[in-house]
Amino acid sequence: MSATTDKIKGNWNTVKGSLKQKYGELTDDDLTYAEGQEDELIGRIQKKTGKSKQEVKDFIDSI
Repeated sequence: MSATTDKIKGNWNTVKGSLKQKYGELTDDDLTYAEGQEDELIGRIQKKTGKSKQEVKDFIDSI
């Protein structure tokens, strides 16, 4: 399990708020989290923001 996955599981409300502040185009639907669906979540964020998977993970890890 990666640090990103741990961060998503443990502090999702904080992570979600930070993502919405940084990437205003993200909606609550984009940020719907279900346990075990971390890759799909990161994929939705990538698609909406145009950032790479690593950029998204690095941002989440920095929160």
